[in-house]
Amino acid sequence: MQTHINLPEDDHFHDECGVFGVRGVADASAVAALGLHALQHRGQEACGIAAFDGEAVSIHRGLGLVSDNFGNREIIQGLKGSCAIGHNRYATCGATILRNVQPIFADLSFGGFAVAHNGNLTNAYALRERLVRDGAIFQSTSDTEVIVHLVAKSAKKTVLDRFSDALHNIEGAYSLVAIAEGKLMGVRDPSGVRPLCLGRLGDAYVLASETCAFDIIGAQFVRDIEPGELVVIDDAGLHVHKPFAKTESRFCIFEYVYFARPDSRVDGRSVYEARKHIGAELAREAPSLDADLVVPVPDSGVPSAIGYAAEAKLPFELGIIRNHYVGRTFIEPTDQIRHLGVKLKHNANPDVIKGKSIVLVDDSIVRGTTSKKIVEMLRQAGARAVHMRISSPPTKHPCFYGIDTPTKDELLANNMSVEEIRNFIGVDSLAYVSLDGLYRALGKAKRDGKVPQFCDACFSGEYPIRLADFEGREDRTRKVSALG
Repeated sequence: MQTHINLPEDDHFHDECGVFGVRGVADASAVAALGLHALQHRGQEACGIAAFDGEAVSIHRGLGLVSDNFGNREIIQGLKGSCAIGHNRYATCGATILRNVQPIFADLSFGGFAVAHNGNLTNAYALRERLVRDGAIFQSTSDTEVIVHLVAKSAKKTVLDRFSDALHNIEGAYSLVAIAEGKLMGVRDPSGVRPLCLGRLGDAYVLASETCAFDIIGAQFVRDIEPGELVVIDDAGLHVHKPFAKTESRFCIFEYVYFARPDSRVDGRSVYEARKHIGAELAREAPSLDADLVVPVPDSGVPSAIGYAAEAKLPFELGIIRNHYVGRTFIEPTDQIRHLGVKLKHNANPDVIKGKSIVLVDDSIVRGTTSKKIVEMLRQAGARAVHMRISSPPTKHPCFYGIDTPTKDELLANNMSVEEIRNFIGVDSLAYVSLDGLYRALGKAKRDGKVPQFCDACFSGEYPIRLADFEGREDRTRKVSALG
């Protein structure tokens, strides 16, 4: 029997999903598998690839990691064709069961249609109710299947027009890749909340959530797909469409704080450099006068800690060592193993921290349970003082746009002041970077209260896209939650 243990990652906002698409290479499914491997950090619960060989779409989906599902050569060889899309899943809507794993595929009147989705549709429940009343039969509880039904029911003539018609019915944050009639299509929502970028692999085009997926296959980054932009790749090359009215871009600011891989460029910025700038801003806003050294919580706190140390002119040390080889599941764990908690993933480096006053840098505090255990571990290893610095503002609000977050009541910063959180996690001092400081670190003078340049709803509570399934309907909110 396998029993799940809550490891440190469970106290972070969980990654959304990763999407990948390629057209114009002979072994498209193998390239897609490599791309998904690079995007594994965006979702570890399930993955899938759909490929088109000129006649039909073949698909393989499974629970678990990319290596678990596509390490078998026979599976890759069974996904024939020069066009493929792939998806890594972390469930934000719909339970973790095989029928919810993407890409989602259906045979429609024009042929096979497969789609993979990063994000959340905020009117999916209302659309689902309407479609079911009209006779639609759903095979999953994923909001992505709504898109398939909308394409199927569209009265437009061409595949592109039917896809555009479906997009005009949905609301929310999304990046999509899709296959239909041998075309590879990619689109970002009008506000550009979720990332999607375009690359070239020889004569082939590639789409991915992050540029790190291009590096692993040797592709060259071309540009980000613009908010509200729909691109179509076929035998004639790349075609750009703008089906939406122009709106203000509201890219997810948490991509820079935590989600994206540090070696990626998202929405025009180096993630690694952005995190160092955030750490430097944090050091200016919240210096620690008696500190001896700066220690990151690995791995997510490392770049910000480097920036903090450089700005504060303090030594940077790996006072915590991460064990990268512990999975999320143990076989028949004893109570003693369960109580080890954070030490399953992290261990203090006592020769570095004993007798020292430490600035401990992490990207966020969600429930606070992991932070509390890490602080206890450092004190047990001899730290003289622990001053915690967080490279994001307090996370007070849940995300409805494709990030798996706790409910508002479960978010520590929603229920406690900074001083109360300091007491709860047991640090000598605690400070967060301000929202204005976060904007400054990302090259903005400050947050514009009228039209913020990013989606920062998890900090500010200002949601840029209508929450149709949640507003003023307590009964519907319960039903939407029950879909998962």
